Amino acid sequence: MNIQSQISGDAERSSADAPQNVCLPAAPATGQRIVLGVSGGVAAYKAAELARSLQRAGATVRVVMTEAATHFVGTASFQALTGEPVITDQWDQRIANGMAHIELSRAADLLLIAPATADLMAKLAHGLADDLLTTLCLARDCPLMIAPAMNRQMWEHPATRRNARQLRDDGVELIGPDSGDQACGETGPGRMLEPEAIVEAVCAFFTPKRLAGRRVVITAGPTYEAIDPVRGITNRSSGKMGYAIARACARAGAAVSLISGPVSLPCPPGVQRTSVISALEMHDTVHRHLDALDSVGTPSDCFIAVAAVADWRVSSVSEQKIKKTDDTSVPTLQFIQNPDILASVARRPKAPYCVGFAAESEALEHNGREKLARKGIPLLIANIGHETFGRDDNQILILDGERSIALPRASKDALAQALVEDIARRLPAHAIPTPSPRLQA
Repeated sequence: MNIQSQISGDAERSSADAPQNVCLPAAPATGQRIVLGVSGGVAAYKAAELARSLQRAGATVRVVMTEAATHFVGTASFQALTGEPVITDQWDQRIANGMAHIELSRAADLLLIAPATADLMAKLAHGLADDLLTTLCLARDCPLMIAPAMNRQMWEHPATRRNARQLRDDGVELIGPDSGDQACGETGPGRMLEPEAIVEAVCAFFTPKRLAGRRVVITAGPTYEAIDPVRGITNRSSGKMGYAIARACARAGAAVSLISGPVSLPCPPGVQRTSVISALEMHDTVHRHLDALDSVGTPSDCFIAVAAVADWRVSSVSEQKIKKTDDTSVPTLQFIQNPDILASVARRPKAPYCVGFAAESEALEHNGREKLARKGIPLLIANIGHETFGRDDNQILILDGERSIALPRASKDALAQALVEDIARRLPAHAIPTPSPRLQA
């Protein structure tokens, strides 16, 4: 169902009052030119999947391999995946001026090395340039990001840790490594991040940091209200929209705290997650978290209530499973209202900027505006609940006190990016502390 058919339905609505339709921003990696460097580690096979994933994210990819890397993966694989010739030799005659180390970096927005071996890290830390990839790193005028990959003993060796510190000091962005099972049979730190995690780091790198220095608290997912030890009341929310917004906020530079109901989603990178079950537990956790931020002088700048919180709970939860005694008997359940998390946050002294979500089934704008006023908040995102729960896409209406903005059906990640950009523009400017007067001698 088109969202326009759910907007108030007033046939006499003027064109001036009609929701504005806007285009969504491009995904962060769209159009970015990435040179993917592959060095000689076992994890080189993952670089093929990484190249494809970067392309799916919208980037164009050119691959440079060390001679050692070709012993793990052939150049033909990368050429087939990227549609671009693979360069392994600084004397490659396919580069018109014969200076591959110059030409490749000048045409790149990012140089990404994955995997980056201990040997390669040592060369980069000491400014050595004895092959195309290391020469390219030294001659580049674009940012450099590396994903270390090596045995745990090699990663924990003082020389490697020293080289990692030097590279960070030199402005190189290190992502990972991860910890887990290794090809040698050992377990520990040193695994290269999985391709999807590297793509996420690349997307975060290209995202403008519109929320840098901001603290954002987000609720997501459903809540579960117990009836007895084995039954309960919940809803169809998957948490995907809330998690997408948490991811988009983290990409934009915010410190993100995610308070999540029961879902089966991984925590977005760079996000601090607290898991809860019931509406009461979510309410208490939200306020406890906001109190903790206030107590250390770093209050939350924004609270985004995406969670589909149950409106009611059973007044008395049975300690034992409620038994069916015959074929016609049904239990009598009494309900009480759950606390209104969003409204209670909006009533706090020095409340953060509050953004609510409304999952409706009809009269989207009318019901959304009623909720906007009832909650006492400046911004509300309305959607048709049964057309979004569990799906990877959505269609939303942004409501404030003056206007409506309709965002077209798109992936929840794309909508989250658009929402975060909009919210960033609405947030009050950072308060500038007044310096204490100096005592005169």
